Amino acid sequence: MGRLKLFNTLSGRFLLLTMLFVMLAEVLIFVPSVARFRQDYILSRLERAQIASLALLATDEMIDETLERELLENAEVYNVVLRRDEVRQLVLTSPIPAPIYKSYDLRAPSAWELIRDAIACLIDPEGRIIRVIGDPVKQAGLLIEATMDSRPLRTAMIDYGLRLLGLSAVISVVTAALLLLAVRQVLVAPIRRLVSQMQLYAEAPEDARRVIEPKAQVIELREAEEALRSMERQLIGALRQKERLAQLGGGVAKVSHDLRNILTTARLLADRMERSDDPMVKRAAPKLVGSISRAVALCESTLAFGKADEPPPALTRFMLAGLVREIVEGERLSAGTSAVEFLTDVPASLTIRADQEQLHRVLTNLVRNARQAIEATERPGTIEIGAGEDDQGWWIRVGDTGPGLPERARDHLFQPFQGGYRKGGTGLGLAIAAELVRGHGGRLELLKTGAEGTEFIIRLPRDLTAPPLATPPATAPARSPESPLRPPETPA
Repeated sequence: MGRLKLFNTLSGRFLLLTMLFVMLAEVLIFVPSVARFRQDYILSRLERAQIASLALLATDEMIDETLERELLENAEVYNVVLRRDEVRQLVLTSPIPAPIYKSYDLRAPSAWELIRDAIACLIDPEGRIIRVIGDPVKQAGLLIEATMDSRPLRTAMIDYGLRLLGLSAVISVVTAALLLLAVRQVLVAPIRRLVSQMQLYAEAPEDARRVIEPKAQVIELREAEEALRSMERQLIGALRQKERLAQLGGGVAKVSHDLRNILTTARLLADRMERSDDPMVKRAAPKLVGSISRAVALCESTLAFGKADEPPPALTRFMLAGLVREIVEGERLSAGTSAVEFLTDVPASLTIRADQEQLHRVLTNLVRNARQAIEATERPGTIEIGAGEDDQGWWIRVGDTGPGLPERARDHLFQPFQGGYRKGGTGLGLAIAAELVRGHGGRLELLKTGAEGTEFIIRLPRDLTAPPLATPPATAPARSPESPLRPPETPA
């Protein structure tokens, strides 16, 4: 099963194909090599025979039969014939054990003839007496003939072939291993990274931080990563749009009901203005204008939410203290003469990674809601902003000493059209803020609310490999308006 699983992988199949093609190449090399070895073997025997013959001719005398036999055994032939000056001369001879089976001319053989004769020698286990013809070395005559046994030739060819096959097998294994490592590094590793990223993205498709960043050097793989990045970005937009449209459909009934009440009031006031000359008309006119204005604002907020298409966060590192200071200064101007005090506990050196513009919108929404809640009580109040970091990432707390959230707003706090707690509000502000934080891979949570005030927490993770963000405690100990915000405690 393990072997079958290996060959079902891309690297395993590449390994198998590599070994097959390398072995095929070795076979194509093996046959010509064995044919070349046979030719060299026979030519070496002819050379030995020629040397023995020339030594005999140099004496010009008859040699002893024992010496002649030793010369022939050393050359591994039965007899030697030299042709010099058109004269064919039997120089050395001995008894031949069997008739000559076949003659081979090695003076100008073709490649096909050498391969054919080599294969025939290998597949024939019988010992044959063959005659071989070749050119003498150093042009010492016209030709040389020798008679020899094919069995030593075949034995030598088999031994050479086995050694060649062993070397080929080693080369095949080493080549396949090197190619396997190269393929895993160049192709399989980027593909596995691509698959892992797709699985990571599938776990949280709304998290824009999980969109792949093309890194492959291979053109085709990089094109695939770029196409995947484009698809993931489109999918994020489509999911957000789908979610908004679904939420918009759920809020149609409430919007329709609110618009009907507002417009009915406006119509009644307008009819009264038309029929009466009563001085109350002057007081009714502003109410009519206010009702229509609220209807228009509600329509605009609803349409804006339905059409919104938030881009993925552009993550950068920046000092949080500067952003908080800018938000607080803006809200102080909006508060005017209201008795709202702003306290901050943000380390000057605290650097976070987020989309500065989107985080500005989130914090502005939270601080503005807190300011408006305090102003509605017509009593002094305090808004506190604290921040810090822990092992999981960064945290930002926004708390106030307002009246707290009503019960109906707590259950659907981050749902559009359902989480509004101010008169005339649509409940879209916190829904959009929570969505922006989710785009960073973080969470926006209600930490506490009650008569002593309300407190929200924003958690932003450091990276994608961080463990899931811990849910902050549902309640927190009461504190005085003068005390700075303390870091959140992560439950065990």
